[in-house]
Amino acid sequence: MADLTQRQIKILKCIAEEFIETAEPVGSENLERKYNLGISSATIRNEMAALTQLGYLKKSHLSAGRCPTSMGLKYYVRHLMTPKSMSVSDEIGVKEKVWDYRNEFERLLKEVTRELAAKTRSLAISTTDQGAIYSYGASNLLEEPEFYNIDVTKTVLSLLDNPAFWFEIISKAGVDPALASSAEIIHLLVGEDLGMEHLEPCGFIYQTYQSGPHRGIVGIIGPARIHYQTIVPTVDYFAELLSTISG
Repeated sequence: MADLTQRQIKILKCIAEEFIETAEPVGSENLERKYNLGISSATIRNEMAALTQLGYLKKSHLSAGRCPTSMGLKYYVRHLMTPKSMSVSDEIGVKEKVWDYRNEFERLLKEVTRELAAKTRSLAISTTDQGAIYSYGASNLLEEPEFYNIDVTKTVLSLLDNPAFWFEIISKAGVDPALASSAEIIHLLVGEDLGMEHLEPCGFIYQTYQSGPHRGIVGIIGPARIHYQTIVPTVDYFAELLSTISG
C-alpha cells in the first residue's frame, strides 16, 4: 500500500464522505466549493488522478467524478473515519430485547440478527459453524439508490438462498490486514471483493463471534457507501453481545 501525502489523505477523506452521503461520483469543483482544502480545482484534479493511479479512486462511467474503490473505502474505515458507537441506552435496549433467549442459541441468533437489521436499517445476516444462515431486513435495501437497479437487488436476494456463497467469501476473506487494529478486526468486503458484477455497488461488513461451542459471523449487507461511522461499531457490538450473552 503506497504512502499517501497529507493532502491526498485529506482529499480521499472528503471524497469518501461525500460519496457516502450522496451516492454520486465526486468532482473536483464540488470539493473546491464545499470543502476548505486551500488548493485550486486543477490541483485537486491532479491529486485525484494520482489517487486513481494508486488504486484508491476510480473513474465513474457516468461523469467526470471519482468514487472510492474497495481499497479507498477500506483505507477510510481503518485510518480516517471517527467511529460513532451506540449509546448506552441503545445497547441496553437491544440487550433487553434478546435477553430471554440467552439459553436458546438458535433463537438468540435469529433475534440478534433481526435487531441488527432494525438498528442499521440494512439487510442483516448471520451464520453458524453448522452451516445455517439467517437473514432479516431485505426490504431495507429498497431504501437505498443502489438497489433501485433490479439486477443488483435480484442478485443479493437470490444469494440469500445460497449459503455456500457467503461461506465461500467469508473463508476467502480471512483477516484483512488493511482493517486490523490492536484491539478488534472488522471484516469489510466492498464492490469487487464480492466477485460478482451486480454486487459491485454493495458492501458486506461482518464480525466473528464465539459463544460457548457456537461460532460464526454476524453482519450486514448494504450499499458500498454505507455509513461506516455508525455501522462498524454497531456490528461490533452485536457480535460482542452474541459472544457474551449466551448461557
